[in-house]
Amino acid sequence: MVVLVDTVSANPVRPRHPEKAARPDALSPKKPDWIRVRAPTTRGYGETRGIVKENGLHTVCEEAGCPNIGECWDKKHATFMIMGDTCTRACAFCNVKTGMPGALEPNEPAYVAEATRKLGLQHLVITSVDRDDLADGGAAHFAATIRALREACPTTTIEILTPDFLRKDGALEVVVAAKPDVFNHNLETVPSRYLSVRPGARYFHSIRLLQRVKELDPSIFTKSGIMVGLGEERHEVLQVMDDLRSAEVDFLTIGQYLQPTRKHHAVMRYVTPAEFAGYQTTAYAKGFLMVSASPMTRSSHHAGDDFAKLKAARAARAR
Repeated sequence: MVVLVDTVSANPVRPRHPEKAARPDALSPKKPDWIRVRAPTTRGYGETRGIVKENGLHTVCEEAGCPNIGECWDKKHATFMIMGDTCTRACAFCNVKTGMPGALEPNEPAYVAEATRKLGLQHLVITSVDRDDLADGGAAHFAATIRALREACPTTTIEILTPDFLRKDGALEVVVAAKPDVFNHNLETVPSRYLSVRPGARYFHSIRLLQRVKELDPSIFTKSGIMVGLGEERHEVLQVMDDLRSAEVDFLTIGQYLQPTRKHHAVMRYVTPAEFAGYQTTAYAKGFLMVSASPMTRSSHHAGDDFAKLKAARAARAR
């Protein structure tokens, strides 16, 4: 039996993905020339890594094996992952460790705020693991982190990338009341792929979650993203766009799925840059304020620059 070893944590004691260990290898096609990533070796990368570690924080950049980590950390841009490094779900695409998480760190909001201050971030993205073990799914912890950031870094704009808070009544309202600038929740894939890719989630619940954010506070920008290359059809991607626009989502990201290990879902196809450009053109025509679609697009990639463009697009539309 193959065991997927945790090579990210400082003390890798247990398998990183025990639920995937018995699966047969899923082989992906060879990466095309347009999928290129530089190794993270710059001084800026090292400084960012040092600040993250000295504050005892986790980042989705490391835990999910983001291919853009070198570029982003060189610019001192990091996406903090709160509530630990262990997720209660086991999505077939995700490289974040799975299992039963530990207790919440009550000082984590302060640690995030301090790291943000040291990095001098003007725009911050905060995400989390799924915490189905908590009564509120971690909503109060999200809200506490936003409040700590507002106090310590009042000029920093805040983007959150949340779980779906499935079966956590009242959780969304707690997060929205803390008033993040951007509320992001990713659909990840088209509905027909949920059973094999994202089995713990429900597509229309996620759509409703995003719609509810706008109902609660129309001033908050909403954002969602999907991966392609998981076996979806083009018409399904276009339907996702329509569903998101029906929920008044402002910002759409589309990126290429990359297989973390052979025990994860295989890449079914590498979508060409020309197809991504076509998706971007179509999405703008459907009414999104902001669209990022490319092979290397990820939810928080260029988030600060994109937030400035998002505000400008809203202002222009209002005129």
